Amino acid sequence: MRVMGVDPGLTRCGLGAVEGRPGAPLSLVAVGVVRTGADEELGARLVGIEAGIERWLDEVRPDAVAVERVFSQHNVRTVMGTAQAAGIAVLCAARRGLPVALHTPSEVKAAITGSGTADKKQIGAMVTRLLRLAEMPKPADAADALALAICHIWRGGAQSRLAEALARAPRRNPAR
Repeated sequence: MRVMGVDPGLTRCGLGAVEGRPGAPLSLVAVGVVRTGADEELGARLVGIEAGIERWLDEVRPDAVAVERVFSQHNVRTVMGTAQAAGIAVLCAARRGLPVALHTPSEVKAAITGSGTADKKQIGAMVTRLLRLAEMPKPADAADALALAICHIWRGGAQSRLAEALARAPRRNPAR
């Protein structure tokens, strides 16, 4: 399975693609960021993010896209920008008919490090180790995108198969 992870942001939108399956070694496909200028108009920034994500989807050809679920922060402006970038990522994937999964930051941290409270340095170190890289991906947004992809390979695939199996299972009549 090839998964593209998206760590949404208006200034830096981290992108990373990983290939693998649960229980088997993972491999790096690509990693990077889409950048927009803080002085640009919002619309122009969103168009830039969309163009960058579309290029990545063309080049990487993922089977699924994993996007960080936006959570409430103290800075409403930051949350809005992150949510807008996340929406662009979901739209680009949906336009192509790709399955999209949203993973919370704590879910990703727990999947990668075993602790839902891990810091960025711990995430980067584990991503480096799991993908057998010579050095930690930079900036941290890029490492976070890879962590999202890894999390989805390890957790998302199983969750999707479980949901499909439950949907196919015959319904029981609880009144009997």
